[in-house]
Amino acid sequence: MIGVAKDVKQGGIDKKTGTEMYFFVDQTALVPPPFGGAPGTMNLVLRTTLPPATLRTAIESAVREADASVPVVRLRDMNGVFEESITRPRLLAQLLGGFAGLALLLAAIATYGVLSYMVAERRREIGIRMALGADQGSVLGQVMKQGLTLTTIGIVVGLASAIALNRLIASLLFGVQPTDAVTIVAVVATITLVAAIACVLPAWRASRVDPNVVLRDD
Repeated sequence: MIGVAKDVKQGGIDKKTGTEMYFFVDQTALVPPPFGGAPGTMNLVLRTTLPPATLRTAIESAVREADASVPVVRLRDMNGVFEESITRPRLLAQLLGGFAGLALLLAAIATYGVLSYMVAERRREIGIRMALGADQGSVLGQVMKQGLTLTTIGIVVGLASAIALNRLIASLLFGVQPTDAVTIVAVVATITLVAAIACVLPAWRASRVDPNVVLRDD
């Protein structure tokens, strides 16, 4: 029997699809290495809707009838095989996600700290502006604008770095590209939202500056 089968990934889902040839078990002894010879292991694949545990006895009996010296080990369903094959990439992705979350938290804290320092340094300036007629809304908007400008610069630098390192990132992804538009938009939106939240408190404090108190203290 000769035919063409679909591509398969024998070495792992992160490996490129290679050339495969299939032989009947009885024919392997007639085929020279590296394609033939006695197989050291054999995989038995069944298509069924029943759980593997309920089929263990029947499978072991059928294998024992064919060759009593052949043991049946590692009886699993395809979901289990797939889960095992992505264990290491999933761990790496989880570690990367954890560090990314930590970096996002540190970025929020840094944004808050920088804006708080800027507001403290410009307290006299803000007081003078408000004494000359600037309202709270304009002061709030100005401080928010400064914080979001820093965020925009960071996002541009981060995206440029991600594109430059897309080959390394691609090795940790399955089913999604490093330059996937939906993912990039979601990440940018998340970073912008976190930065905006970090900017709110310093901006609110700046808008509540009492010009009389500031000018009297100075």
